[in-house]
Amino acid sequence: MKVYDLEIARQKIQAYCAYQDRCHQEVSMKLKSWGLIPDAIDLLTGELMQLDFLSEERYARSFARGKFRIKKWGKIKIKVALKQKGIFQKCIDFAMEEIDDESYLKTLGSVLKNKNQLLQEKNPFKRKIKLTRYLLSRGYEHHLITEALSDLDLV
Repeated sequence: MKVYDLEIARQKIQAYCAYQDRCHQEVSMKLKSWGLIPDAIDLLTGELMQLDFLSEERYARSFARGKFRIKKWGKIKIKVALKQKGIFQKCIDFAMEEIDDESYLKTLGSVLKNKNQLLQEKNPFKRKIKLTRYLLSRGYEHHLITEALSDLDLV
């Protein structure tokens, strides 16, 4: 879809940002896909920031909350995903504040128990390795995984 009029692009991108929180990268890519020139893209993103349609910190916080609560991602995976989206480190740090330590450990425990019930492996050593790999792939910290596994009875 090509958008040739700046006013139409302004209305469409405001609706795009109002629907859900977006990062600068997503907005820039959307505007580029519409065939806008870089100067127009910079103008529109600046306006979106002034009008509070676009906020990196707000986006990072809602992204972290959603990925943790819905997809049960760990902090490492959330941080990596935010870095891939071009979010500044300070905003990532603010986003990590959204995740409560107590609920984080509870979620880690529940993900571990659910995966443990699904595994068919009988050998406790191999079972522990599989659980560790799974939780690392979900973005949880190794020292927390080790603690959680020690609390879990694998025999």
